[in-house]
Amino acid sequence: MNVKSMARPSLRDGFATVFGALAVVAITLSAPSVQAADRLATIQSGGVLRVCIWPDYFAISYRNPRTSELEGIDIDMALAFAKDLGVKVEFVDSSFAKLVENMENDACDIAMHGVGVRPDRQEHMDFSIPHLSSGIYGISDKANADIQTWADIDKAGHVVVVQKGTYMEPVMLGYLKHARLSVVDSFKGREQEVQAGRADVFMTDYPYGRRMAVLSDWGRLLEPETTLAPTPYAYAVPKGDPAWLARVNAFITAAKTDGRLREYAERNGLLPIAVLD
Repeated sequence: MNVKSMARPSLRDGFATVFGALAVVAITLSAPSVQAADRLATIQSGGVLRVCIWPDYFAISYRNPRTSELEGIDIDMALAFAKDLGVKVEFVDSSFAKLVENMENDACDIAMHGVGVRPDRQEHMDFSIPHLSSGIYGISDKANADIQTWADIDKAGHVVVVQKGTYMEPVMLGYLKHARLSVVDSFKGREQEVQAGRADVFMTDYPYGRRMAVLSDWGRLLEPETTLAPTPYAYAVPKGDPAWLARVNAFITAAKTDGRLREYAERNGLLPIAVLD
């Protein structure tokens, strides 16, 4: 046998080697991670369901400052889901600002804190079927005689405040015809503007509006006659695992059918916005 022919691979062999390497790279880049593909198996074998929450969300996923205990409809649902899976639950403090990051860095298996389903979020995560749906509500100061119902809001001379970056900002920008819109950076800033008298009303969703009505001695909840900008709330999971999403949806469907969702909604004062079918 010619030694030179052994030392020099044929042109066809060279192409085969190159194409083989490219195929490996393509498969590596396109294939989901093992954790994403087997998330349900990983959860069940590890015995832990990691749940991202925003612990300041009243009636949803709220850490009660008096007891330091977590409460809310999504805490109840998370505990029920973990029980159905036969595992323990581990709550991971998060926020809406960290939502995308936590869905992409494997900080948790699921986010359960009343996440609004929005197109910009769907680029980074998958959503379950909804369990809640809230429109926009207003909060005014009970001492403000000029703002006692929703119909009083959009009048000349009135100031409506919203938090920057929320869906309330563009909705109210288009909705208001006479009142002036004010935009602040933080959700606490909305309350401060109203309490200081620099604004007449701030815009929020039903759970937070109910928080102000229940826990504050000054807040009045204002509800429109027709739901304004209804937004479905659901659970978010990392992209790329349809089997895991299907298991989440199966749990929500079961909770609707067997009455658990209704029970938790009633317990937390959220029955008016519960999606029960």
